[in-house]
Amino acid sequence: MDTEREALQCTAYPEVQSFCQRHGLAFEVVDLRWGIPNTQATDHLTAELCLEELERCQRSSVGPAFVALLGGQYGPCPVPQRIEEKEWEALRAQLTSRPRDLELVTRHFQRDDNTIPPTYVLQPPGALVVPGPEEATLASVLRAGAQEAWRLGLISQEQWMCYHRSVIEWEIERGLLNSARGDQGATVFLRDVQDLSKHILDDCSLKMVDRLADGCLDTDAQSLLSGLKGRILEAQPGALKSHHLPWSRDLVNPKNKTHARYLKQLSEQFVARANCQVLEQLRELDSGRQELGWLYQEIRHHLWQSTESTKVFCGHQELLAGLGQRLKQDESQMHTPLVLFGPPGIGKTSLMCKLAQQVPELLGHKTVAVLRLLGTSRLSLDARGLLRSLSFQLCLAYGLPLPPAQVLEAHSRVGHFFHTLLHTVSQRNFESLVLLLDSVDDLDSICHSPRVSWLPLKCPPRVHLILSACSGQQVLRNLRQTLQDPSAFWEVKALSGSQGREFIQLLLAEARRTLSPGQRDVLWASLPECGHPGRLRLAFEEARKWASFTVPVPLATSAEEATHQLCIRLEETHGPLLVAHVLGYIVSSRYGLSEAELKDVLSLDDEVLQAVYRDWTPPSKELLRFPPLLWVRLRRDLGHCLVRRPVDGCMLLAIAHRQLSQVIQARYLSGPERAKRHGVLAEFFSGAWSQGIKKLITLPLVGKPLNLDRKVAPQPLWFSGTVANWRKLTELPFHLLHAGRLEELKQEVLGNMSWISCRGISGGIEDLLDDFDMCAPHMDCPEVYLIREAIQLCGPAIELRGLEKSVLYTELLARLLFFAASHPAMIGQLCQQAQSWFRACPYPMLVPLAGFLQPPGGPLRATLTGCHKGITAVAWSLEEKLLVVGTQDGTMVVWDVEEQQVVHVLMGHTAEVRCVRVFAQGTLAISASKDHTLRLWSLLSGREKVTILDGGLPNPIEPQSWGLHVDEINKVVYSTSGAKINVWNLETSKLVFCITGDVSDPWVCVALLAAQGLLLALSKGGQVSLWSSAVGKLQEKHQLSSIKEETPTCAVSIPTQARLVAGFSSGSIALVSAGEDKLLEKLPEAVGLLVVSEDDSLLAAGFGRCVRIYLADSQGFHQFMASDLEHEDVVETAVWGPENNLIITGSQDTLIQVWSLSEQGTLLNVLEGVGAPASLLVRGGTLVVSASWKSSSFKVWDLRSTQKLPSPTPFLDRTGLTAVSHYGSYVYFPKVGDKNKVTIWDLAEGEEHDSLDTSNEVCCLEVAEQAKLLFTGLISGIVLVFPLNSRQDVLCIPPPEARKAVNCMSLSKSEDRLAIAYDNIVLVLDISPGDPCPAIEGPTYTFYTQLPETIVSVAVLADYRVVYGMSDGSLFLYDCAWSKVFPLEAHGSRVSCVEVSHGEQLAVSGAEDPLLCLWDLQACRGVFEMSYESSCCRGVRCACFSKDDKHIFAGMEDRSVTAWSTLDGTLLAVQFVHAVINRIIPTSNGFMAPTSHGYLIRERFQCPSVRASQQDPLKNFKKAVWLVKTRQREEMAVAEAPQNTEPVAVEGKESKSNKRSQVCLIL
Repeated sequence: MDTEREALQCTAYPEVQSFCQRHGLAFEVVDLRWGIPNTQATDHLTAELCLEELERCQRSSVGPAFVALLGGQYGPCPVPQRIEEKEWEALRAQLTSRPRDLELVTRHFQRDDNTIPPTYVLQPPGALVVPGPEEATLASVLRAGAQEAWRLGLISQEQWMCYHRSVIEWEIERGLLNSARGDQGATVFLRDVQDLSKHILDDCSLKMVDRLADGCLDTDAQSLLSGLKGRILEAQPGALKSHHLPWSRDLVNPKNKTHARYLKQLSEQFVARANCQVLEQLRELDSGRQELGWLYQEIRHHLWQSTESTKVFCGHQELLAGLGQRLKQDESQMHTPLVLFGPPGIGKTSLMCKLAQQVPELLGHKTVAVLRLLGTSRLSLDARGLLRSLSFQLCLAYGLPLPPAQVLEAHSRVGHFFHTLLHTVSQRNFESLVLLLDSVDDLDSICHSPRVSWLPLKCPPRVHLILSACSGQQVLRNLRQTLQDPSAFWEVKALSGSQGREFIQLLLAEARRTLSPGQRDVLWASLPECGHPGRLRLAFEEARKWASFTVPVPLATSAEEATHQLCIRLEETHGPLLVAHVLGYIVSSRYGLSEAELKDVLSLDDEVLQAVYRDWTPPSKELLRFPPLLWVRLRRDLGHCLVRRPVDGCMLLAIAHRQLSQVIQARYLSGPERAKRHGVLAEFFSGAWSQGIKKLITLPLVGKPLNLDRKVAPQPLWFSGTVANWRKLTELPFHLLHAGRLEELKQEVLGNMSWISCRGISGGIEDLLDDFDMCAPHMDCPEVYLIREAIQLCGPAIELRGLEKSVLYTELLARLLFFAASHPAMIGQLCQQAQSWFRACPYPMLVPLAGFLQPPGGPLRATLTGCHKGITAVAWSLEEKLLVVGTQDGTMVVWDVEEQQVVHVLMGHTAEVRCVRVFAQGTLAISASKDHTLRLWSLLSGREKVTILDGGLPNPIEPQSWGLHVDEINKVVYSTSGAKINVWNLETSKLVFCITGDVSDPWVCVALLAAQGLLLALSKGGQVSLWSSAVGKLQEKHQLSSIKEETPTCAVSIPTQARLVAGFSSGSIALVSAGEDKLLEKLPEAVGLLVVSEDDSLLAAGFGRCVRIYLADSQGFHQFMASDLEHEDVVETAVWGPENNLIITGSQDTLIQVWSLSEQGTLLNVLEGVGAPASLLVRGGTLVVSASWKSSSFKVWDLRSTQKLPSPTPFLDRTGLTAVSHYGSYVYFPKVGDKNKVTIWDLAEGEEHDSLDTSNEVCCLEVAEQAKLLFTGLISGIVLVFPLNSRQDVLCIPPPEARKAVNCMSLSKSEDRLAIAYDNIVLVLDISPGDPCPAIEGPTYTFYTQLPETIVSVAVLADYRVVYGMSDGSLFLYDCAWSKVFPLEAHGSRVSCVEVSHGEQLAVSGAEDPLLCLWDLQACRGVFEMSYESSCCRGVRCACFSKDDKHIFAGMEDRSVTAWSTLDGTLLAVQFVHAVINRIIPTSNGFMAPTSHGYLIRERFQCPSVRASQQDPLKNFKKAVWLVKTRQREEMAVAEAPQNTEPVAVEGKESKSNKRSQVCLIL
């Protein structure tokens, strides 16, 4: 059946393989008779291996497990390899009368007394001294003896069958006839040659049937074959697929048309049958599939591994007893996790498994024991997968809600959830929990990090955590440094000599083996007093192979030597090259290789194939594969050295013992061999030689190059739309890197958009970043770092929208387009790939045409989220590079800023954390909370060292001021809150003294003047008090003399001047010291902020929207700069830069501004905060953290802003008044620091091009693009008109009334009308062509609204109609020509924008509510109400129509852009742009929009004429809703409804009596 085999190999197998891959399955063919000589295919060992492989396939296969190709041969009956003693005696009795036959049998078999019971073992051919007589065959002699013994009833029928059945019948019996699944997993293809009996004596026919040794027809075999076919037809007719061929002299020849048709039908039938069986099995699995099947599979895997590890257990009873006692002792108290440690192979794993089994006996039958043997499965390879699976399992075990999706998105949140979960479990008070994590050094994250961030340093009562680690490893040293409790570390020692012997005896008994006395002596002599279980098991594996007649050689005395002996024995049996390459590939893989992968890899290895086919030629002229039998034989001899682990949906083979891996690396992977192994693996996982691509090879017996198909599995990134090629994603970058193929790594992986999206979507952003982190240090390529940083900057958008292709492509394209032209190799290629994907996308898309998001290499380092509530306190530990974050719910999180990972979650406070101070060279932190406790923490271990009750029960009046001052010299901490100062000894936790003030007059600020030994306090009522800082004795008390009738609002101490600087409610700033105070300056508004530099040389005072800088002098401070630093909203926080050359300020509008003090307050940068008021800025070195009490995220900025590659400088507009001209070449905005001027910014050059002097503050800007005019509305009411092409003729439009500011302006679409709106007046002017610039005439019309509300938005039409919106949400259409006003339905809040379509038939209005309304201006009625609302915030900021009026683009309050259809009101696309946009300008194919980040969004809107019906723009949004109401249908419904029908109110919206909503779509 060789021809059939080749046909299936060439056509059928690839099709089934592709089908299986699309369903997330791996397809593996095990054909042990392919590619080897017949002598090897029919020997007794091959027959045994075939049956073993059949059982393996039946256990693991989903779908087909057995396929038989049955022709005219029954096949040889193999000789049994072993015959038990009783059966041997029965056979021997029948052969006694035939001495020659008896002598033949006894010469081939030898008694082995080491088996239990004793057996007779068939000797290999090379062991025979004298060849047997040619006329008698061993098989026939045994068959005759068995026939007679069965007739006499001495052996059973099953025993008799062992001598009378061929391998084919045995396989069909087990694979089909006796299979529990019947024909569901098996198929027999029968080839029936017609008229074969008529030509049976022809030589060509005899090749198709069984023949005797003399060449004659074997009639007995043919009779047995007929019986077998009959049994199949009778028992499983559905599994039999018959093919009838006419007799032909050329046997089965593909060149014969009839035969070719048969081969094609066979292949098609095989594909159809296999695919059907797969689908049937998948349907069964789906019907019984559990929701958390992945978790149950993980649990079962570790339970099975545990059972296997404890089958033979010996010794360690004292250690188990001690651990049990410790668990009982820790049951009712907070305690440290326990760590078992010892050298590799000492028995830690079996000890952990045994302990897991004994836990219910120790702590009660309700105890929950959770075991993980780390590194043995995909979910136990890294901390992310481990914590995820543990969290799910604990929630299920204790009936708790499962982790929500937002927790699973970030590793830091999973860690926090896990810690909280342990405390929740502890509080249940009845079910104890024991977590056992074996081999923590096998976790990837631990191996590459100095900190064990996920490890709880203290376990709550009834929760126990036990770890195991190898001694001598860095992981154990990290654990010792982290836990710092010597009693928590338990050493696992070697067994005693007697226990070692007992252990081997138990192993032998388990294997049903024994040893002769002489062999036992040799074994014990080789292991003098050895108690190392790993070494003992290696010795057992050698000794179990000894038959009683084997003369043993002394064993190795060390584990390393024994491992080398094992390799030598394998090389002698299987050849050194095959052993070296097989083991080298397994060790070189990242997580292991499946058997199918290993056979494919070996089929690509020319050296292996040349060694295999040295003595025979391959069976096919078209394809070349590695013979599977050779691998199966080697795998059998490897035995315990291999372990199977479920990873990436496959069962992978890996080396079981760390020491064996080390020996393999030293023995087979030294020098260039390592790179070669990785190179072949890289070729396989890249798919370089798949899908029919042939590879040249020269075989020894052929002598010329052959170009043959290796038939290896294809390696696409996606097997189907939802099934990713996990194995390629995991392995390929690893092998390209270690093979030194860095250019290919850059082009095919790190610089490939398809790869990045597939890796990110299937595995998450953290897996994608891990790949970059693995490769980047080995590559001298700045582009790799830029791409990695760009991916990291995508985090907020991905968290909001989910990781889907459109989000990732948009984010990366909008960040990397800045560098595409200057760096085409990687970044340019990525951008081109992204643009190609957008062009082919069938859904409506907003496609970036230029960079507009924060580029990589800029000041933003990271956006981190590890808290569940807003952030209230932040402190740096610069020495340890840690950041301590306190939150509203009392949780404190310690971050490693470089690694961007949570190091510790500090649980203890039960209320908001108010203050955090770091001291002791960054190793300790103390925190104060509203729960009135102080807690001292070790930042190295994460442990709470001290808890101090600081004030008893909470006061009914919550204190407004909180403070902590640490005196490291005297080892005390001063805690201030409200009207109380407590001083605590940090070593004893005892109160040193307490100062109590007047509760009705609490202190605003308390300063520790350490040099003077004083405490200086200022109260709300203006009273100054001084105490001794050592004993708390009052030394002075007086009332402020320089400030009257003002309340202190803030204060800051100046230690070098022994003073306090205080700010007051009416703007006064005073210097307060012992015995005196004086007024420093009077500011226009209340002082809300005071910040002093580290050296006390500079002072910043924040008042309203401004910050004033002061320089220290002998008298105190004087104003440093002539002008103040100004924000657009109230300033909330500030921090000084390094070397006092910068100040960073944050305001309520979320913006953070960086100012240069060396350049007299020049604004260097405007940074976007976390989307909430910037209430906290804290600097550590050159890094600044910005946070908000309204957000759980914070951002890390690098003040050095070291651009790795040049990118355009953003324009620094903070007003939101930006206008754009020359199709996006220039932008205009009020000049920073001088709003009487307009900056003209050249976007291409990234610099100021010019400025325009307006002589008054600018409050709005409009550009007439065609007329090349800039309209500037001033606060004085004047509108100045600047020609853009000249600076000569500036026009001035006076206001209708003096000193009324211009609120807004609008140009008609044809730019022939201008509307200027004031509070309640609108001017409409004509613009006509002129030379050298257009003329502005009018006002043609002026009208008053006669309403108390003000006009906030206006739009003008060419026919003198005006649409305007009011501050209360009212909306009107006014016809100037007819002096008529048409009220449109009001919004529920302030109107934010009004825009008219280019055809002037429609208008759109937006407001601070989530509503966007489309109006028919001819009918003066609404068309659609389009609503979009996200969990972040709601409201519309700006909108515009597309040039063809088919779409509306809107800038939303949540920093996103939406695209809507004007035809049906459908939401077509949503894009998160990270920044606020206040103006959208339509272009020929999309729009432009300046952002608050200082970039100009340029996007193409791509909308197919036929939209995909199921595309949902919000499918991955978290808590986002959109709906559309059709006004026309509402009115029809109201008209048709009965008169007494009540109005329908939509939840959350004000009821309208004349409206009924028709909701088209809500998500």
